[in-house]
Amino acid sequence: MWNDSAGDYVAAGEHDWVSEPSWGIRGMAETELRLLSDVDGKDVLEDDCGTAYVSAWPARRGARVVGLDNSPAQLATARPLQDERALRFPLIHGIAEALPFADESLDLVISEYGAAIWSDPYRRIPEAARVLRPGGEFVDLDRARRRPPEEIWKARKRP
Repeated sequence: MWNDSAGDYVAAGEHDWVSEPSWGIRGMAETELRLLSDVDGKDVLEDDCGTAYVSAWPARRGARVVGLDNSPAQLATARPLQDERALRFPLIHGIAEALPFADESLDLVISEYGAAIWSDPYRRIPEAARVLRPGGEFVDLDRARRRPPEEIWKARKRP
């Protein structure tokens, strides 16, 4: 599903790359929530990054960011957006349930929308905790209510 629909996310990604960060199904502004207020010099992972617009927010604020996605096609949509804005950070193929990072190697893991609808939370959340340093933060937001439940379960490939 994600490989097939990657192109559909390009226009939204272009908009979101240059917009103020907003979070969750209500689109709460970063200036109100301040989830990214102190990321300068921190190691940050965006779990299931898609077009990587969320990754771009902490990268612009001085963080060392990695975007991870389970879809090569989604990563391919993110790379031109990076190039257009001269903002490069690693984009890697992987899954939330088996993060390719050492224990206690990250300061912040952000999962905004993507991983929450396709991955197993009983594996994904402990995996995020594993890679966080002591005092690290896990920001997990879900916009799944915008999609019908049948589509979510098909995307997760669950019976």
